Amino acid sequence: MCGIRTHRLPDNDYFNESAVHARYAAAATLRRVTVTATTDHTTLALTREYYRDDERTLEWDALAERLFVPASHVAVDLTGRSAPGIVAGRYHVSRLLGTGGMGAVWLAHDEVLHRPVALKQFSDERRDGGSCPLREARAAARISHPGVVQVHDVILDEDGDWLVMEALPGEPLSTIIRERGRLPVDEVRQIALQLLPALQAIHAVDLVHRDIKPSNIQVCGGDRIVLTDFGLSSPPSAGGGSRGSVAGSLRYMAPETIIDGQFGPASDLYSLGVTLYTAIEGQLPFDPGTPMSLLESARSAALAAPRHAGYLGEVLSGLLESNPGRRMDAARALSHLQLIGP
Repeated sequence: MCGIRTHRLPDNDYFNESAVHARYAAAATLRRVTVTATTDHTTLALTREYYRDDERTLEWDALAERLFVPASHVAVDLTGRSAPGIVAGRYHVSRLLGTGGMGAVWLAHDEVLHRPVALKQFSDERRDGGSCPLREARAAARISHPGVVQVHDVILDEDGDWLVMEALPGEPLSTIIRERGRLPVDEVRQIALQLLPALQAIHAVDLVHRDIKPSNIQVCGGDRIVLTDFGLSSPPSAGGGSRGSVAGSLRYMAPETIIDGQFGPASDLYSLGVTLYTAIEGQLPFDPGTPMSLLESARSAALAAPRHAGYLGEVLSGLLESNPGRRMDAARALSHLQLIGP
């Protein structure tokens, strides 16, 4: 990991994705670009990974495509990253699987047990003395359900922190939506039927996932759909949170979380509703353009009515209820889905 360098964009410019890509993408084999944009309303840290070999870019971790703020409020941090080789003397790393706000996930082979594993590498700024990897490992280890990724071990040392997880086949739901567009209603119903019991298992141990979105849902083939990335999971909030400092992906966040920082089982279900809507319609149920437009959508509950939901319309409406007290819970949604469809 090389040192971090901070760059300012010209004062007469605005941050946009293509400008950052053109300027920094070819600087290393793998380059992590973190853009911190501060406005009067909120602060967002937006991360993207670039590959020089195929010039392919991964998804932004938060709203990046249309974030327009004065360039004087924008700093770009660059960090080069290369494959780590051997981890903890036993895990032989082969290739990068994906990236996110917490770090990178690599495919590796366990030389002791002779099995493939996924290694989550935590970024330096997220290590927090080791508490972040331990918190995520302990949260996932409390849940025993086929719809939740299995954690095998956690590695904490001065060279870096790692989470050792099962290697999942298939691909993230975000990739499937990006490549195929909107999905058939029957297929989305099957995804929901797998995810709702997984959420019930999470909530049963007094945890909230807090980051339900397509990129954290692995479609493994067959009947298995798996929730991943427990980096933000925690017990439900006791009351009002801190405005402007909420963690997670704003595009999939419940109104009560965006506005008041509150989260609980109902907020996970809202995020699931946005995810299912996106899978059915091929787009979000509101304008994701800027933090302010998201905040306005949350306050007004201004969601576009689904056009292709068919018999899933009632479930979508129930999950996307703006008032968490009136929102459809997991048991009711599951019961409804089991009674309808093919």
